[in-house]
Amino acid sequence: MTQVPVVYLTRKETISACHRLHSPHLTDEQNAAVYGKCNNFWGHGHNYTVEVTVRGPVDEKTGMVMNISDLKIYMKNVLMDKLDHKNLDKDVPYFKHVVSTTENVAIFVFDELKKEMPKPDLLYEVKIYETDKNIVIYRGE
Repeated sequence: MTQVPVVYLTRKETISACHRLHSPHLTDEQNAAVYGKCNNFWGHGHNYTVEVTVRGPVDEKTGMVMNISDLKIYMKNVLMDKLDHKNLDKDVPYFKHVVSTTENVAIFVFDELKKEMPKPDLLYEVKIYETDKNIVIYRGE
């Protein structure tokens, strides 16, 4: 029996969004101490680069793990429609009670993509570059 090769396929998008790091579980003083300048009352913005990786066997007939055009649509539905040019704290209901850290944004994107995909088990990883130096990876663990 021949083993079917497993391949990782990644697509990248860039979104812009603003937020304020502020936890309702902390006092204003504690928030300022924990989040520093990212706790600015008026918020701040990022140009996030988001990489979504799917993992699976290469289909014999199509030669693909997933049609990248389909992945593009799933990412548009989550990233562009729900997050791009939004105030995460005010425009995205998920972040009404969840601090909009990049860690939590990655969890949100992963969970929302799973809902979009007909084969959610193919979703392997969401990697978000908040800046060139700050990167978060979430694999659903």
